[in-house]
Amino acid sequence: MSSSTSPGQPGYPGKRWGLPETGYRSVGRLGRRIGALMIDWAIAYVIALIWLGLPALTQPGAGQFATLGIFVVLQIVGIAALGGSIGHRSVGLAVMPLRGGWVGVWRPVVRSLLLALVVPALVWDSDQRGFHDKIAGTVLVRTGPRP
Repeated sequence: MSSSTSPGQPGYPGKRWGLPETGYRSVGRLGRRIGALMIDWAIAYVIALIWLGLPALTQPGAGQFATLGIFVVLQIVGIAALGGSIGHRSVGLAVMPLRGGWVGVWRPVVRSLLLALVVPALVWDSDQRGFHDKIAGTVLVRTGPRP
């Protein structure tokens, strides 16, 4: 399947980096990303709930930031160790550096701290990469069996 493109326009997300249009290693789409985010946030909330208890999470104060802090830590550890958070891996996604290889430690730290600010995740480019991925030099791709 070929797609026609205008000059300067990518034909599909990830084309300029040689990623396939669909399937294994194609750019992860919005539905999977939202699913991964929901899974990761639920895990962080449950950990915060067990650690601090419901009163601390429902009252104003530092407890409100506990879930966010746990979420960021889970993102950093998961991406550095597994190539993606638990949510990413659960829905068939992985974070990879554009240059290939191991994502390292600094990319997950930068990516996760920016993601915690929310706004960078809402600013997308034509390759469906959030600003947090652009700064970290990463791309969220689909995983699964190779064709």
